[in-house]
Amino acid sequence: MSLIDIYIQRKIQGGDIREFERLFVKYYEPLCGQANKILRDMDTAEDIVQEFFYNFWKNRETFSPKLSLNAYLYQSIRNNALHHLQHLAVRETYAQHIINDSFGTEPEDSQEGVEMEELNSVITATLKQMPERCSTVFRMNRFEGKKYREIAEILSISVKTVEADMGKALQFFRSSLKEFTGEELKISS
Repeated sequence: MSLIDIYIQRKIQGGDIREFERLFVKYYEPLCGQANKILRDMDTAEDIVQEFFYNFWKNRETFSPKLSLNAYLYQSIRNNALHHLQHLAVRETYAQHIINDSFGTEPEDSQEGVEMEELNSVITATLKQMPERCSTVFRMNRFEGKKYREIAEILSISVKTVEADMGKALQFFRSSLKEFTGEELKISS
């Protein structure tokens, strides 16, 4: 890592918002381009880059890349974009499973059906426990497939508020699903 990278890292870790903004302005468009090459969807690419920078700032004190800052940013965006594609594939598989179940095919294992009912109960209860706006933001994003920017426009709030509400909603789910399964689950943002 170069001395300039170390300097920038220390400034950002110290809470220097101007240094962070300079980094954001310098890399935002190229990183969106990188994500768009993978996703072929500029809105989603922008969401991924914005979410990355949000988490980058939020976790700045623990940030310590082994690579150059440039390599770290591009590698992170590449990984986040690929993770998003994996998430879409899982969602598609799950949707296909639901469609198959809807047309009269019984689950091969009746235990599977009971577990799905229990899981649906936990999800419903968790959505009722969280603040209304968090629940609404979560539903719009995860159930309706709306992007953060769309949700922000519909609810007349900032994208950062949408991101914060999604973070809170995911914390609620991590907690309730931990109680349900007895183990910590990774829920992607």
